[in-house]
Amino acid sequence: MTKRAGILVAVGAAVAGLVTAVPSAATTDTGTGASRAAPVEWTGCATKSYPTLQCATVRSPLDHDRPSGRQVALALSRIPHTAKTSQGPLLVNPGGPGGSGLSMAGFVASALPAKLAAQYDVIGFDPRGVGKSRPALNCLPTHFDPVRPDSVPRSHQDEQALRERAANFSAACGEKHGDLLPYMDTVSAARDLDVIREALGARQINYFGYSYGTYLGAVYAKLFPERVRRLVLDSVVDPEGVWYDDNLGQDYAFDARHKAFAAWVAKHDATYGLGQDPAKVEAAWYDLRESLRTRPAGGKVGASELEDTFMPGGYYDGYWPYLAEAFAGYVLDNDEDALVSAYENFGATGAGGGNSYSVYTAVQCRDAGWPRDWNTWRNDTATVHAKAPFMAWNNTWYNAPCASWPVAPLNPVRVTNHRIPPALLFQATDDAATPYEGAVTMHRKLKGSGLVVEQGSGNHGITLSGSTCLDAYLVDYLATGRVPRGEGGRVDAVCEALADPKPLPAEKSLRSTDGAGGGFDGKALHGMLGFRG
Repeated sequence: MTKRAGILVAVGAAVAGLVTAVPSAATTDTGTGASRAAPVEWTGCATKSYPTLQCATVRSPLDHDRPSGRQVALALSRIPHTAKTSQGPLLVNPGGPGGSGLSMAGFVASALPAKLAAQYDVIGFDPRGVGKSRPALNCLPTHFDPVRPDSVPRSHQDEQALRERAANFSAACGEKHGDLLPYMDTVSAARDLDVIREALGARQINYFGYSYGTYLGAVYAKLFPERVRRLVLDSVVDPEGVWYDDNLGQDYAFDARHKAFAAWVAKHDATYGLGQDPAKVEAAWYDLRESLRTRPAGGKVGASELEDTFMPGGYYDGYWPYLAEAFAGYVLDNDEDALVSAYENFGATGAGGGNSYSVYTAVQCRDAGWPRDWNTWRNDTATVHAKAPFMAWNNTWYNAPCASWPVAPLNPVRVTNHRIPPALLFQATDDAATPYEGAVTMHRKLKGSGLVVEQGSGNHGITLSGSTCLDAYLVDYLATGRVPRGEGGRVDAVCEALADPKPLPAEKSLRSTDGAGGGFDGKALHGMLGFRG
């Protein structure tokens, strides 16, 4: 294994693999003798942060087996290359399924070194059904309105009510979007990527995906191996667990991250005053949860909303100081405003939440089989909850619509691939959303790939997020196509985790804001990734 501490490549001097820029008006042959996609017509949609941003729409078949039938509109964004030679389009995806990717183009282009970014057309996109793509799914907009029932059933009646709630969501999706649901799946989304590629006039694409975006990228590579030039997968889905088993694995991993949060709060007892024993801090959180079950804070934050509020701390430890402050404020001072503010910042679904969750369920329920016998769900969740209670039942109800989904499931794609150029994978060892072993599995399945690990980190989405070590490997790969090669074992390179966050200074307190999150300045990436809700 190798290790780096900084950016070691000179991007401007790295010219290996450069290709001549392809005019956007060109189209390419699909291999069937006919072009399917019209050329992209870009228009300016500049923002203050991204003055060169452009937007476009590409039309793709709803049913790819009937290319002349009904079409869907895919929303795209672009930061165009400015170098004399181009490495082609770099499509970027934040995960989900259900995450909007339009903001990713500007972020990635600005986060990469300028000389490297100038060599790529960085392309963001909203997958089918998402955001500004049309039609957009929104099965039941009020599904996550507070206050929801406690996620942990305490009786048969509680469980029945929660089952009916999930079944009602499934039924609403079938009634409202029954014509779309058979085509909401990862394979269809991957085939959309190839329509985008063709519309861009590119023979191949470069792809950079986070979280679920790693599975989307791996599926695309399986379907179109000859179309892949470079493939970056950050925080990698276990392709063998799609999707029921992957969610069970998340339950254990998120519980471990919640314990890590409690330990951090205990370490900073001088700030938060909840004690120096991590177990007692964790117990205080569960006591808080119990109190909110019968008396929601501010009429908004019940037990389920509390779980939603603290779940993002499992994705990114930069949220811990804000969550800890709200936690301590309520426990010690009965500060409901702080807890409600934390919920509004981290737990509430927001304007696009109904769309994101609708696409999430549509894709995951269609991609693979889920148990139809509720006893399987109940028994598996009870087993997990006994050992890892933080989000076991919450996660079950999040996915429970799949137990009664109105469209039959497909078989998962076998992503094993020996036909693509070397891919580069990134993974934190303690990631909760995509546990570590999934990256090891994907590394094994993608022949010639390189795996870079952030040792001791629990963050989800680790490149372009502050680690110069990780970013060195990313930059080198995007510049040259090289991947690190270890000397045996499962890992090719290791980077140290970033330092733990520190408690907030007073001026960045959630309680010093108006409750709308004005005091929150989390890193840009983690506000874009396709997290739950």
